Amino acid sequence: MPASRRPHRGRIAVVTATVAAVVLTAGLTTGCDAVDKALDCVQTADAVADSVTDLRQAVENAANDPSRADASLDSIEKNLREIGDKTDDADVDKAVDDLGKAVDNVRTAIRDGDATPDVGPVTDAAGELTKVCTS
Repeated sequence: MPASRRPHRGRIAVVTATVAAVVLTAGLTTGCDAVDKALDCVQTADAVADSVTDLRQAVENAANDPSRADASLDSIEKNLREIGDKTDDADVDKAVDDLGKAVDNVRTAIRDGDATPDVGPVTDAAGELTKVCTS
C-alpha cells in the first residue's frame, strides 16, 4: 500500500504546483492589466494637458489663426474618447465627462463669435483628470 500512495502524492504535488502557477499568472496578468490601464490613462491625460496648452495659446492668438483652437479642441476630444474607451473607473469617467463639457462650452463660445473664450474650466478639468489618473 505505501508504494501505491507515492505516485498519488506526486500527482497531487504536480497538480498543486500547476494550479498555483495558474493562479499566480492570473494574478500577475490582472495586476499588469491594471498597471497598463493606469499608464494609458496617465499618458493620455498628459496628451490632453499638451492639447490644453495648445488651446490656451490658440485662444490667445485666435485673431491670427482661428482654426488652431478648433484643432486643439478636436485633439482633446480624441484623447478623451481614448481614455473613456480604456477605463471603467468611475472617477476617471466623471473627469472625462467634466472635461468634455468644458470643451463643448469653449467650442460653443467660439462658434458664437467669442474671440477669447474662457478656457479656465478646461484647464481645471484637465488637472482633475490628471489627478484621478495618477491616484
